[in-house]
Amino acid sequence: MIADEAPLILGGGPAGSMVALKLARAGRQVTLLEKSKEAHDKVCGDFLSRESLGYLESVGLSPETLGAVPIRTVRVVTPKFQKESALPFPAWSLTRRVLDEALLTEAARQGAEVVRDAHVASLLHEDAAWIAVLRDGRRWCARNAVLATGKLDVNGWPRPEGTQPGLVAFKMYFCLSEEQQTELGDAVELAFYPGGYTGLQRVESGRANLTILVDGRHLRASGSQWTAVLQSVLDASPHLQHRLRGAVEMLPKPLTASRIPYGHVQRDGEDGLWRVGDQAAVIPSLCGDGTAIALHCGALAAACMLRGDGAPAYQRRLHRQVSTRVGLATGISRLMVGHPAASDCLRVFPGLLRTVAMLTRISDSALEETRKIAEQATKG
Repeated sequence: MIADEAPLILGGGPAGSMVALKLARAGRQVTLLEKSKEAHDKVCGDFLSRESLGYLESVGLSPETLGAVPIRTVRVVTPKFQKESALPFPAWSLTRRVLDEALLTEAARQGAEVVRDAHVASLLHEDAAWIAVLRDGRRWCARNAVLATGKLDVNGWPRPEGTQPGLVAFKMYFCLSEEQQTELGDAVELAFYPGGYTGLQRVESGRANLTILVDGRHLRASGSQWTAVLQSVLDASPHLQHRLRGAVEMLPKPLTASRIPYGHVQRDGEDGLWRVGDQAAVIPSLCGDGTAIALHCGALAAACMLRGDGAPAYQRRLHRQVSTRVGLATGISRLMVGHPAASDCLRVFPGLLRTVAMLTRISDSALEETRKIAEQATKG
């Protein structure tokens, strides 16, 4: 099989689509394989930070036009107190169902070949070429492959466990009562309790996204079933119990994800294999920067590819840009899960909310470096 010079992207989430968009807009041929047939929901907090907004605008997409809900406040809730602070940057809330489809549609419009219903069973490396083998036997071969499969590892290319691998995620959309929608307002609410935490925020179409993170020990103690897990969370958080009074579940069953390698940041890479999104860096959900990192990875990978840099150089650069931020966020997550009483310090130092929000974002220097690489690639 002859290796195609057009890069092959495995996965059509924000990271993979951003690579495809940037390359297609630069006039390059690119093929993207996406396993889903149509739009669908994903385990995610649905939070778009300042960095996400910048990258979406760079490819002609507007969260507001897509129906996103503005988020202006972060509110921390414990059984003892509530503390809130205005976010130090503009943010929006938009479901991955809408976001991912908008990115894929735009990538195809810009000229990328988008192949749906393409389930990659394995990825092989032979004779300086990368071969994606699909479940139905089809094969694609390319000099460069972009691993953008999100939380799912491709057979043969597993990620390390990370530094906080024991959390299990549950996600459910709720229709809140009119009173509770008003009280929730434009805030993202973070509730902490022994063994985990939750995030709640409004999304488009009048719904609210509840994402629950719980460690394995507490999950087993609750029986591991959704109804039991939700009840244990409500028992631990009177505020959330109040918020969900009269609420209606909007999905037939919750979305789940386990063995998430929070804290993982890929340091090195193989020639021709570009890891992006959750395959490159996995930040805990409480920071709300997972989508931003995915978009940033995609933009950086495309810029490096266009400039002629190799995948190992890209991977090292990304590690340098985000490892400290991911490490700090993971440390905070571990602290809050193991010692939720640590959140009491917010009573004394309420400004910590804004400080943590800024310190766990992609740095301005990383954004500027990526912009300059893209500019050099264009001039070249």
